[in-house]
Amino acid sequence: MANKRGPVPVRDVAQEVLDVLESKDAIKSSIDFPEVSQLEFKSAIDRLGSRFMVKYTTTDTEQVLLTEEAQTICDEGSHEYKVWDAVRKQGRLEMKDLPRFPPSSNALVRSPNDASLQLKVGESAKVGQMNAMKNKWVRKDGSALLPAVDKVEDRTRNLLQQVQQTKSMPDAKLLADYRKRKLVKTVKMISYTVEKGSRYSKVMPTEATELTAEMIASGAWRKTAFKPYNFDARGAIQGEGALHPLNKVRSELRDIFFHTGFTEMSTNRYVESGFWNFDTLFVPQQHPARELQDTFYVADPPVADKPRPDPEMEELMDRLESGNDRLYHTVGSREPRDYKKYWQNTKDVHEQGAFGSIGYRYPWSEEECLRLCLRTHTTALTTWVLHRLAANPRPAKYFSIDRVFRNESVDATHLAEFHQVEGVIVEEDLSLPDGQGFLEYFFEKLGIHPIRFKPAYNPYTEPSMEVFGYHKGLRKWIEIGNSGVFRPEMLEPLGLPKKYRVFGFGLSVERPTMIKYQVNNIRDLVGHKVSLDFIQNSAAIRLDKD
Repeated sequence: MANKRGPVPVRDVAQEVLDVLESKDAIKSSIDFPEVSQLEFKSAIDRLGSRFMVKYTTTDTEQVLLTEEAQTICDEGSHEYKVWDAVRKQGRLEMKDLPRFPPSSNALVRSPNDASLQLKVGESAKVGQMNAMKNKWVRKDGSALLPAVDKVEDRTRNLLQQVQQTKSMPDAKLLADYRKRKLVKTVKMISYTVEKGSRYSKVMPTEATELTAEMIASGAWRKTAFKPYNFDARGAIQGEGALHPLNKVRSELRDIFFHTGFTEMSTNRYVESGFWNFDTLFVPQQHPARELQDTFYVADPPVADKPRPDPEMEELMDRLESGNDRLYHTVGSREPRDYKKYWQNTKDVHEQGAFGSIGYRYPWSEEECLRLCLRTHTTALTTWVLHRLAANPRPAKYFSIDRVFRNESVDATHLAEFHQVEGVIVEEDLSLPDGQGFLEYFFEKLGIHPIRFKPAYNPYTEPSMEVFGYHKGLRKWIEIGNSGVFRPEMLEPLGLPKKYRVFGFGLSVERPTMIKYQVNNIRDLVGHKVSLDFIQNSAAIRLDKD
């Protein structure tokens, strides 16, 4: 006959609590239910508490428990006691023989040839010899040890046995010392004191959790006991959305620009022609930045149209500029934009020189100029806006924040795609120190200070400066931006009057974000390695606060 397995009995802790409370006014979980886990006991009294059958209080205590090494000391004696006992029994014991000496009489009974026992005694010899000499239980005589006293008190063992019984150690300094020696560890223990509630009953009542149409129709609801609502119960955790740290920093950056009177530029063109991305910036067509290893080129379609009017962009910029135009009373008549003249001026300044410049003096290629690429900087949009400004010249400040693309090797501080922040200031007789002063103010608002300037080269700015900020996590200065005064070869083909100078600067959103959130690897901030917990739990920041 085959064996039949009966149902596995399930312990009803809630009913056991009710049974014990029948004969006691209060129960303590650590005394009356020591074998029941804290989680299981809490679940049971929560069930009863939601029906007002019991009420309970929680007590948090810290208990001191012995480690495996400390348990061995309780059973066999401390390391120093074993050494003293061995030396006492021999009268004189060579230090080299101490690890192999049989253990003290208080040790566990094993064969002296047991390798594990010899290893344990060996470890005791190393630690115990030093402590025994420190306690003046033994003294050194050449290469041997001699007993210094006839009788000792093994305080370490006695104290650990006391801890084993009381699970506490009143002396905080001694507790810290024993924890450092890895003899004890502290654990947090939660216990509950449970008393009868206002609706206590020895039997768990059956309560309905919802009112049904059948109960209403039959009138059964009048005699049905309903489970009361628990308004203190926590709801389920919702998977709400969260702003990425980059978006939080981007929002702070926009606020800084708006508070200093900048107008935001439209940046809705990821794909640009070489004309706007390179040629208008006085970047020669042989420049390494235009090679395939530095720029992503578009295969289909491969080339763009020549520059022409863009009514949608014009309308969008009208809306973006309207607020500052009204605020600063800069509204004026705008001449029609002459794209053909701008095309010819750009060609001339490259090919044969113009506007007082000798140019690069090379055969300028129209085909190379019109190649489509993913924009390598938002300055491509800045030139378009400055050409628009030249139709109604006036002091102005513009900024943009959007994605750009570089065919770069990925490392801890570089990606092939990143967010560029760009700002330009158009003013009469603007100087380089004016720009440096603004950058110090700007980066201080970002919470990055101090900053350093380093001379650099850019095809479209002269003089040019790289900007460095100190990263506390990486413990080094890292490049956080670039800046300079736009060259006449870039500005005068636009039609901008000579009295106006333009100071431009750019930085990535990722670098300030890494500094403020103390991220050492940009791949932990952007990409498939980003922790969703990091995005969810990263607090909003004030860039101007440490």
